[in-house]
Amino acid sequence: MSRSITQPALQRAADKLGASVAHVRAVIAVEAGGAGFLPDGRPKILFERHKFSQFTGGKFDATHGDLSSSVAGGYRGGEAEYLRLYKALQLDGEAAVRATSWGAFQIMGFNWQACGEKSLWGFLLAMHDNEDAQLALFVEFLLSQGLAAPLRARDWATFARGYNGPGYARNQYDTKLAAAYAAAGGHAE
Repeated sequence: MSRSITQPALQRAADKLGASVAHVRAVIAVEAGGAGFLPDGRPKILFERHKFSQFTGGKFDATHGDLSSSVAGGYRGGEAEYLRLYKALQLDGEAAVRATSWGAFQIMGFNWQACGEKSLWGFLLAMHDNEDAQLALFVEFLLSQGLAAPLRARDWATFARGYNGPGYARNQYDTKLAAAYAAAGGHAE
């Protein structure tokens, strides 16, 4: 059984958002390079040490600065992020899961309620299930955060600010979304 996003799930997501499949594909392409899982089958993740520090009140900053710091960074990328996550799980499991972005849409664990989940652990299991489940969480997140309208309108700057944060322009997140939308068959209309 494939874990990749299915065409019916893409269409359901687009319909629920009032958008096109190209809108959804654009975010997938920019957020996780088009896939929600690593080659070894685990969800793509990025552990955010500044969030871990925030969620633990900085109590590990002095002893585990590679995992807990007021400053973002320390990223290793790909499968190496799991070693960072594993080490953080040993310090504070819930904070570690909340401080990690997950899957094809790189949704932070602390957003589990905004994704319509009843628990952090339900969110985590959905992220491990398949990309259709990750897509469903993404749709609920956009709807709960008022981000469906700017996505539909191709207001990439507003969408990027709401989805990726105020520093989105530094990484050209909005221009990457516009380019990915065009590459996915989107039209300027």
